[in-house]
This record gives sequence, C-alpha cells and structure tokens, in this order.
Amino acid sequence: MTDTHAAALIAVSAGVTALLRFLPFLLLGGKRKTPEFITYLGKVLPYAIMGMLVVYCLRGITPLVWPHGIPELLAAAVTALLHVWRRNTLVSIAGGTICYMVLIQFLFV
Repeated sequence: MTDTHAAALIAVSAGVTALLRFLPFLLLGGKRKTPEFITYLGKVLPYAIMGMLVVYCLRGITPLVWPHGIPELLAAAVTALLHVWRRNTLVSIAGGTICYMVLIQFLFV
C-alpha cells in the first residue's frame, strides 16, 4: 500500500465519519422539533445497550466448571457498586475492569 493510497483511505474514512456525525444536525437541525421516535430511542437505548453488554460479558460463564463465573460476577458487582456510589461511568468501568483483571491474574489462576 502506497502512502497516497493510505492517505486517501484515511481521508475517505474521516469524511464519512464527519458526514455521519453532522447528518442528524443537517436533517433535524434548526427550529424543528425532534421526532417523538428519536426522543424515545434516546431514553431507552442506553439501558438496552448496557443490558446487551452485561449479557455479552457474562455469556461465557460455565457454572459447572471452575471458577464457576465467580470473577465475572464479582467484577460486575464491583462495577454496579462503584456506579451507585460515584455515579461516574468511567470510574465504574475502570474499577470493574481492574477488579476482573486482578481476580483472574492472581486469585483464580
């Protein structure tokens, strides 16, 4: 791949990304009211996405095989507790990830 080809790929990717970011403002911008369906999606999608992430993270648990999903469940509990305590998404995600990594590297080897 030549430098020109790589630069063209980056430019096209950046252009498409910018277009996708600005498209809602171009279509729904101005003084028009946001459609009810979009408002509804804005309310329910964050919870749906978090639910899907929880299912994705816990899908590999095998209850009949050691460690029976204990590190995953403990890390999920730490994440939830940190979020209730601090109300900061980054702190909860980082804390849960660090907890999981410590558990699988040092305790549940």
